[in-house]
Amino acid sequence: MTTLLVIFWIALFIVFYTYLGYGILLYLLVRAKEIFKKQTILSLPDSQLLPDVTLFITAYNEEDVVDEKMRNCLALRYPEDKLQIVWVTDGSTDGTNERLKTNWERATVYYEPARRGKTAAMTRGMEFVRTPLVVFTDANTMLNEDAIREIVLAFQDPKVGCVAGEKRIAVQTADGAAASGEGLYWKYESTLKALDTRLYSAVGAAGELFAVRRELFEAMEPDTLLDDFILSMRLTMKGYKIAYCKDAYAIENGSANMQEEEKRKVRIAAGGLQSIWRLRPLLNPFKYGTLSFQYVSHRVLRWSVTPFFLFLLLPLNVALLCLGASPVLYGALLVGQLLFYVLGLWGYYLSTKQIKNKYLYIPYYFLFMNINVLKGIRYLYRRKGSSSGAWEKAKRA
Repeated sequence: MTTLLVIFWIALFIVFYTYLGYGILLYLLVRAKEIFKKQTILSLPDSQLLPDVTLFITAYNEEDVVDEKMRNCLALRYPEDKLQIVWVTDGSTDGTNERLKTNWERATVYYEPARRGKTAAMTRGMEFVRTPLVVFTDANTMLNEDAIREIVLAFQDPKVGCVAGEKRIAVQTADGAAASGEGLYWKYESTLKALDTRLYSAVGAAGELFAVRRELFEAMEPDTLLDDFILSMRLTMKGYKIAYCKDAYAIENGSANMQEEEKRKVRIAAGGLQSIWRLRPLLNPFKYGTLSFQYVSHRVLRWSVTPFFLFLLLPLNVALLCLGASPVLYGALLVGQLLFYVLGLWGYYLSTKQIKNKYLYIPYYFLFMNINVLKGIRYLYRRKGSSSGAWEKAKRA
């Protein structure tokens, strides 16, 4: 029984640390650091000295959002002569290219008939970019009008090689578990990213909005699933930091339903596992120090061992009670676990009936995310040998 006790408490600690403990520890470390070190206040140069920027949009069959996206691009508060708008539309078979070329003269379109995935499109499109800063964004996300200016401001720090914008989910009154769960998840993620930046560096960027220095861009393997994460983290391996900028944000609708959200989560989970392998030097704390600590705590645990430990806790708890462990302590822990699973199942039931309850969606979405990490292993295995990073897009609400 001793072995089971050790495994149970290790599993419980890792689950707690991954989802709550790291956030608490991170907050305390940031507060301690900022007592002794004042933050540097950055300022934008005069408008005439602002750097040229390329707004880089990769798209596949985005005819329905092209006009809205372009109107959003043109509404950005940045000098027109310093902002280039580039679309890379590899493989699009709808009217995306025609709309851009016919209706929007500000858009530069690079099209290739073959669809090889977003990563390959980024690599091809970057061959045409000459501006010192490149801002990547998705076709179906809308940026706040000061997004480019805020990103440029963050680059005033020469140690910053990448700027991660904030992702926000537009949750409507009628939205179900997919949008509500995703929205709550990203609010928590945004808090962690902001704290990560204040400690040392954000851990990765989201593809909805992030930027890099042009000279630091490196072509990635064409089968890369999380291009935004791999690209941004490889910059940190060169000694640069990722700055998180909450005042530059991208808004998008949540997934249309949980089936569509599952497509995203499984792909992200598979991409996370792929990233752990390709970024394995970052696991060395003797070389990367604080960054390694942040990377393992914020990302690696979530994408690897923690989901296994989470679902192992319940059978371990039952086994310990059967073997005579303290009925008070382990009985209470078992009741707590069962209650959480019941609430998750209740949240699932409500989602199938389109009954909104954000409190019950929390346990449901939490369990849903972890189950999809396990599914991501199978997804990655099935892709073994594939040379393309293309995937089936999830439909948005």
